[in-house]
Amino acid sequence: QVQLVESGGGLVQAGGSLRLSCAASGSGRSINAMGWYRQAPGHQRVMVATITSGGSTNYADSVKGRFTISRDNAKNTVYLQMNSLKPEDSAVYYCAVWGIVGDKPAYWGQGTQVTVSS
Repeated sequence: QVQLVESGGGLVQAGGSLRLSCAASGSGRSINAMGWYRQAPGHQRVMVATITSGGSTNYADSVKGRFTISRDNAKNTVYLQMNSLKPEDSAVYYCAVWGIVGDKPAYWGQGTQVTVSS
């Protein structure tokens, strides 16, 4: 079993930056890819960025060039650096971890609120 603890959300003005962190504990050998999703009120949860254990990344088109995902495999921690934030980035951000098998996240964080004011 893997537990995820997120931190770093908050309120920021448009154009500002935030950095999210997600630390995974438990069965570290069960961790494969890691990533971030977000869910705004009235919308579905959508992928923001993912990173494989080897460091390959994938981003939603809406955040390319503004957000950067990274991970520290020794610490089982994934980060999301968010720059040039826009009001439409406001959402609850969820950390996600894939297991060794399966094409969907096996574990989810509790979510952290990001609010961008205009």
